Amino acid sequence: MVDHNEPSITHASLQDALLGIASESWRFARLFDRLLMKLDTGEQTRYQGQLRWYVNKIEESLARVNMRIVNTEGDPFDPGMAATPLNIDDFLPEDFLIVDQMLEPIIMNQNGLLKSGTVILRKINL
Repeated sequence: MVDHNEPSITHASLQDALLGIASESWRFARLFDRLLMKLDTGEQTRYQGQLRWYVNKIEESLARVNMRIVNTEGDPFDPGMAATPLNIDDFLPEDFLIVDQMLEPIIMNQNGLLKSGTVILRKINL
């Protein structure tokens, strides 16, 4: 029996759900990593291993559907980058900028961009 009140599941809705889960998992892993820095060294080591396992499982799952998270932290900023810089107005056009922090991940597949990221920039003095 077909329930006409339930929304149909489409490829696009599945992809959107997976992108949401991937983004939130990435954000959670970043938060967990920051919390680890507050622990003593022995506990850090134990939980860092579990975090690496978790991140690896997320990456493996995304790879099975040809998706990947792209980290641009530390890379030179390029205006064509698939990320929105929140603090771009703080700098001059001639400033040399790098991605200081990613707030939301960039997610791509073999065909290109699926989800753009959000970043914070930092000026580098040359």
